[in-house]
Amino acid sequence: MRLRNTRPLDFGSAHVIVTGGSSGIGLATARLFAGRGAKVSLIARGRERLVEAAKELSSAARAADVADQAGLTRAIAELEEEQGQPCDVLITSAGLARPGHFLELPDEVFRQMMEVDYFGTLYAIRAVAPGMVERGHGSVVAVSSAAGLIGIFGYSAYGPAKFAVRGLMESVRAELTPHGVHVGVVFPPDVDTPQLAEENQWKPQETRVVGGTIKPLTAQKVAAAVVDGIERRRFVICPDAGTRALARFGSVLLPFLNREFDRRVNVVRRSRPAEGLRSADS
Repeated sequence: MRLRNTRPLDFGSAHVIVTGGSSGIGLATARLFAGRGAKVSLIARGRERLVEAAKELSSAARAADVADQAGLTRAIAELEEEQGQPCDVLITSAGLARPGHFLELPDEVFRQMMEVDYFGTLYAIRAVAPGMVERGHGSVVAVSSAAGLIGIFGYSAYGPAKFAVRGLMESVRAELTPHGVHVGVVFPPDVDTPQLAEENQWKPQETRVVGGTIKPLTAQKVAAAVVDGIERRRFVICPDAGTRALARFGSVLLPFLNREFDRRVNVVRRSRPAEGLRSADS
């Protein structure tokens, strides 16, 4: 099938919908699009921050839980009607991370990660993709994670959901690209956002040492990579050199990375053998 309309989108005439748009990567990305003259619509669950963000950007907004397919689909339809324009660019930035030891995490945490991070991405794309295919243009970009490139200690609930986002976007890319729709997936490492602050309250010490002393990226840097990735119609969007290396050489690097990660985890375990024994026996 011949490719359709592979030219970059004109952001100045585009309608951009951002889930998770009231803070973090979502808000930073929305700011960049607003600065380029786009019509911006925000979706988030927390109403107070959403109202503040919408006021700052003079954007349309709807409060919705991305894990609620009916509510999210309705919110997207209402925003398209309010803006008088269908969605040209979708950024699915809404997400939730809850690290912890695999043997200690409640079952509902595993389910919640999939419902918010994976299904929240899927539902949004399902709402806008048919129209984009019909019009022969558009862009859908999902925010995955570096934890969607390699398994990391403490992310047994979060990581699989982000791996699922990666798999979804790889399949969606193959199907939508021939219709002129750009598909991208973003793999940020730790980013200095309210979500990271919440996540750090639950992060095991082993997870902290595996991550080393790498300074979190700013949301603005990730947002700039997203916008650049859309302009260049990139599929894999990596905002830093580390995730670029993982995305390109992960299968080759994995044995060496696992050996180093295991070494760091063992250092932590040896420093508190009694606690490590209790975790293993629990």
